[in-house]
Amino acid sequence: EVQLVESGGGSVQAGGSLRLSCLASGLPSYTIYQCMVWLRQAPGKEREGVARIATGSGSIAYADNVADRFTISRDGAKNTLYLEMNNLKPEDTAMYYCAAAVPSTCSSGSWRTGRNMEYWGKGIQVTISS
Repeated sequence: EVQLVESGGGSVQAGGSLRLSCLASGLPSYTIYQCMVWLRQAPGKEREGVARIATGSGSIAYADNVADRFTISRDGAKNTLYLEMNNLKPEDTAMYYCAAAVPSTCSSGSWRTGRNMEYWGKGIQVTISS
């Protein structure tokens, strides 16, 4: 059974930092689900892809509104995906999810809207106060 479990969320003031982790179990290193994505959804807003990493090639992409503040990475040995978030803003407040998909989801750009994800974590809340 595939499980994605997020951790590291919480509440911080604007300008602060958080590091999210996503532990993937049931997804071995040779898995076809080589597109790992962080997404978020704020109340009343559309879900959006924040960052993605293609684990096969190592290529990384970010949403424009986080590109200079967030860093996605992974530790294959630990089966863990990370999202380092710096200079957080109140508009970053949302439920954050990690998800796994086939490589074409990364290359096609559909990760930006959360389409075509095969597996999802349950999400973790991030709240930024001004």
